[in-house]
Amino acid sequence: MLRIDVITIFPEMLEAVTRFGITGRAHDRGLWQLQAWNPRDFVTDAWRRVDDRPYGGGPGMVMLAQPLADTLAAIHQDRQALPGANTGGAGAKVVALSPQGRPFDDAVARDLAAGGGVILLAGRYEAVDQRLLDRHVDEEWAVGEFVVSGGELPAMMIIDAAVRLLPGALHDAGSAQQDSFADGLLDCPHYTRPEVFEGVPVPEVLLSGHHARIAVWRRQQALRATLRKRPDLIEHARRSGLLGAADEAFLQTEVLPDSSDSG
Repeated sequence: MLRIDVITIFPEMLEAVTRFGITGRAHDRGLWQLQAWNPRDFVTDAWRRVDDRPYGGGPGMVMLAQPLADTLAAIHQDRQALPGANTGGAGAKVVALSPQGRPFDDAVARDLAAGGGVILLAGRYEAVDQRLLDRHVDEEWAVGEFVVSGGELPAMMIIDAAVRLLPGALHDAGSAQQDSFADGLLDCPHYTRPEVFEGVPVPEVLLSGHHARIAVWRRQQALRATLRKRPDLIEHARRSGLLGAADEAFLQTEVLPDSSDSG
């Protein structure tokens, strides 16, 4: 079972992934487990303080190292007590969620789904004491080049991305294999009823019932979308050997708009 531990001062926020949607159903079916840990439970002062002013001055507050270290010790001990190799044990990777981290992408999500789990540190305030990061954190992940108020939303995005890949999480196991990035490309466009919307019909090939032609069309549309929106992915797919001769031949017929032709 995939087990994910999250360190957060707002554990109630995580109910969004255990109660709703695909992740909620998968949680109810026992496909994954979430443990939320509040570092305020590991301090002894009356104010349950987990932050303080930064040395050297400056705006904001910094999360204290000791409560987080004590929380991590409790998580490792709890994991170590569980039977079975798939629990991740005391050696589960500790990941801090930070805009400075490694970009979280489809490959990381698939590795997470295939493993025994992870411990996510959802920081708050201005920062986390660097000594805690240096001594107790294995890696940092970022969900984008932007800053949010805390790590809870990125944690939920990471959980959703991984859980939906678990066997049995989706009604149709093929859905995850057709998503953007699953084969190195963006997804093709999709259509449903009505057959004509605001004067625009569904592409004729999708009404043909010819599965081989539909497959070719979808592949070409995925190539076209990727070339126009994320050409860097085309180069990566090429280097990774994910493009065949038919793909390359189609790409040769595609001409991107010249950005210098602005009128």
